[in-house]
Amino acid sequence: MNTPNDLRYTEEHEWVRLEGDVGTVGITDHAQEALGDIVFVELPEVGCEVNRGGEVCAIESSKAASDLYAPVGGMVVEANQAVAENPALVNEDPYGKGWIYKIRLANPKELDGLMDAKAYADKAAQEE
Repeated sequence: MNTPNDLRYTEEHEWVRLEGDVGTVGITDHAQEALGDIVFVELPEVGCEVNRGGEVCAIESSKAASDLYAPVGGMVVEANQAVAENPALVNEDPYGKGWIYKIRLANPKELDGLMDAKAYADKAAQEE
């Protein structure tokens, strides 16, 4: 399983990559495999404030619909229109072109509560 080392991970299979005070957020390779073919991504509104663990948007696949939760709190500063137009990007490149939104962190210390790549890989392996 591909688990990039520069990311932090949630128990709900979201990831965040920090660049300055902005985090890029998506779902993990494990999550997209479990969901199957992604057919719809509901993007969050730019400018909305979210709390860590709060529902941000939703994703639908051929198997299920799932809510996505914020790995950190802050304000959504960008949403990836490319995945709204082509949801398969989440399946094809979950850690690259398939990112879902960007958030300006309200409290960077919240990252400390997330898993590193090894901890996430161990968790995902237990679920398989």
